[in-house]
Amino acid sequence: MSKVIIPIGADHAGYELKEILKSYLIDKGYEVKDFGCHSTASIDYPDYAHPVASLVEESKGMKGILICGSGNGINMTANKHQGIRAALCWKKEIAELARQHNDANIIVLPARFISIDEGIEMVDTFFSTEFEGGRHQNRVDKIACI
Repeated sequence: MSKVIIPIGADHAGYELKEILKSYLIDKGYEVKDFGCHSTASIDYPDYAHPVASLVEESKGMKGILICGSGNGINMTANKHQGIRAALCWKKEIAELARQHNDANIIVLPARFISIDEGIEMVDTFFSTEFEGGRHQNRVDKIACI
């Protein structure tokens, strides 16, 4: 059986958390596709959000991770993709509800406002929580502007 692939991307403010999460996920047996960035040098977050969002959008069932300082810019960028439901999360419960109620397929983390342990906990929760479907499916079906 092939490994689950998790695409990940970050801006310079999220670089350190990305590197920690990447190692953590590899140690748990995931295959991580790192779209960058690759240092703390200032960059433009859309350059890293779009490739992650594109891969998740074209790969049924795939979930990804994006990280920037506040989470806002990279989240806005990812959500421009019609098939993406990126959720900005700052607590475990938000990550859980994003999956259960919204079928979120990208978790977005605000690196400057969470601890490493909180980031790991949210990622674990996001990837282990299933979409509930049912009454939530109708709502999710109305999200895209197509």
